[in-house]
Amino acid sequence: MKGLVLSTLVAAVAAACAGGAGGSRPPLREVGPNELRSPNDFAGIEDEAERSRALFVEAGRVLKHARCVNCHPAGDVPHQRESLELHDPPVVRGPDDHGVVGMECTSCHQDKNQWQTRVPGAPKWALAPLEMAWVGKSLGQICEQLKDTKRNGGKTLAEIVQHTAHDPLVAWGWDPGADRQPAPGTQAQFGALVEAWVAAGAHCPEEEAR
Repeated sequence: MKGLVLSTLVAAVAAACAGGAGGSRPPLREVGPNELRSPNDFAGIEDEAERSRALFVEAGRVLKHARCVNCHPAGDVPHQRESLELHDPPVVRGPDDHGVVGMECTSCHQDKNQWQTRVPGAPKWALAPLEMAWVGKSLGQICEQLKDTKRNGGKTLAEIVQHTAHDPLVAWGWDPGADRQPAPGTQAQFGALVEAWVAAGAHCPEEEAR
């Protein structure tokens, strides 16, 4: 449902962009909740800033997905499942975001999914630093955060593109194991959207519901 809402939102944003530019064009193609549009789908938006915003809203269907948000909590406890339940068994982030002594993330999470125990895993499994929290934030706020080197892990926009398109921990979002719902599209498609967003000026949505 969340994916469908964001998909509808990006179509509405893109339609408004085309109208605001004084032009008319066919609406964006419909996609399912598990699909992503490509950068080419936004080529009809002539205004570069508005196209950039629309691209980010599409990429936001991944950023706001539970596979991503669960590891970007606003507190010291990670979330899990689709409804952002607090991690069970109880754990805390610890001094370096890898848990506390005796209960480190790697005590259970290995470098790949464990199908017998259903425990997810990927290389460098850990919580995102607290300054990179996404839970409770709007897509516009997350966008501004991604551009702020003090709140994005010290990354340039080029490094953000590289991170989204190739980081193996990010890749887990599309291969979460067990019966977990993967993020929409593929990592390559997500990375292409982020790259196109940056190329179009890295503009952020002005209004977006939490």
